[in-house]
Amino acid sequence: MLLHLSDLHFGTERQGCIDALQQFCREHKPEAVVISGDLTQRARYRQFFACKQFLDSLNLPYLAVPGNHDIPLYHVWNRIFSPFARYQLFFGNLEETLETEHFYIVGVNSIRRRYHTRGHISLEQIQLIDAKLRQAPEHKLKIIVAHQPFYTAPDDLHGIHDCPLLGRMALETWSKSGLYGLLHGHLHQFAVYDLNQIYHLGAQHPVLDIHAGTATSYRLHGGLPNSFNAIDLQGDVAPYYFDQTSQLFLTSQIRR
Repeated sequence: MLLHLSDLHFGTERQGCIDALQQFCREHKPEAVVISGDLTQRARYRQFFACKQFLDSLNLPYLAVPGNHDIPLYHVWNRIFSPFARYQLFFGNLEETLETEHFYIVGVNSIRRRYHTRGHISLEQIQLIDAKLRQAPEHKLKIIVAHQPFYTAPDDLHGIHDCPLLGRMALETWSKSGLYGLLHGHLHQFAVYDLNQIYHLGAQHPVLDIHAGTATSYRLHGGLPNSFNAIDLQGDVAPYYFDQTSQLFLTSQIRR
């Protein structure tokens, strides 16, 4: 099992969700945890520190990428000249690769100062990540983690303005190299789309765009509860929602 968390927004965290996630990891022992951005609410030292303590407490391998909330908003000098300094102090490189028994996971930094909300993928990133996907073991599910989604439904109020520039070009390249799925946050709601069908990529397998809700923050979308995703060894996705009564994350058994 791969655990997909997003939009932790430390600084607005709910202790009940943190406790429930720690319990879930103790009981289910996922292979790894991925966090698709917005680890903090305002990119402050104490927020990064609290998030790092929480992730370390899970006692599992994890891979994180920055979100638009992980670069300074009010400190203009830092935002322009060193937007990722605090993130890198606690979490190191902006783009890491994590390989487990069943998953090959590549982190992608889609955050830019100019396109901090929408995001941007560069030509260099497309080429470098394509090379990583090509060298990945064939029997493992190839997963990319980025903050912004690569697709939103036509009736979504966010729309294309929250999909990264050059995202479509990236998909056309990566899908030919065995990409199975992309893990995102940003919109604070669960969804799964097959981009192979939507964009007619021509792949011989699904290319899933997997959106996660906010796992720990009180900044909820449309009254939805806190949630995260679990991806099994076959690539099926199950959202787990926080239940106020039991104070546990429970699955609704939704599958693709």
